[in-house]
Amino acid sequence: MEKENHWVIWGRNPVIEALKAGRSLEKILIAHDSHPPRELLELANEKKVKVQKVSRQKIEELANTKKTQGVVALVSPIKYYDENEIIDKTIKEKGIMLILDHITDPQNVGSILRTAEIFGVSGVIIPKERSSPINEVVVKASTGAVFHLPIAKVGSLRNVIEKFKKKGGWVVAVEKGGRNIAEIDFPYPIALVVGSEGKGVSKSILEEADIIATIPMVGKITSLNVSNATSIALWELFKRRIKDGKNS
Repeated sequence: MEKENHWVIWGRNPVIEALKAGRSLEKILIAHDSHPPRELLELANEKKVKVQKVSRQKIEELANTKKTQGVVALVSPIKYYDENEIIDKTIKEKGIMLILDHITDPQNVGSILRTAEIFGVSGVIIPKERSSPINEVVVKASTGAVFHLPIAKVGSLRNVIEKFKKKGGWVVAVEKGGRNIAEIDFPYPIALVVGSEGKGVSKSILEEADIIATIPMVGKITSLNVSNATSIALWELFKRRIKDGKNS
């Protein structure tokens, strides 16, 4: 009997059945020396689930067994939303869609999601590549906020931003070199973009931004952890909405 838990499914048939059933899979890992069935690869492609080759040792460590048939799927603890649902929801609510631009640290992602849920964000967009998966570390760091937030995982952040702008949304990037965030009169609905720990917001995203908002700093350390920066940015937006009676 194949083993399954909340985070890992192993064995060819269980992974195929998970794909057929529409389970939210973060990715499928296949051992370098394995030859998975064509059906598995075709289903993964159809469902847009990433397939990655790794060592057999890695597969067996994840599954905690040698009887993996060279295949392991990492299962998301949440059901992802369609990006268009989140875009439309944000537009309708005149709310905030939070975009995480390739943030790889799960503790940071979890902390950001916790703050986003507290401050009433309409939904969150994360990229499929070069981003922390929504795993048990993220769930714990978010204190369960992931279960109350619409989250979409997408192939192109830029495409999402272009769709959002076409429907009347405004794009605000939190990055150095912009206007003081405390002095900006923000238009709604907003796509608020926060960047990765080392590189900040991608250049291609900055080119699409209507506003670059900068958090002023006076200390000798002139950078903030991305989860702290996101908390400050969301608070700036939230407190003004409270003042205007939009979140009361």
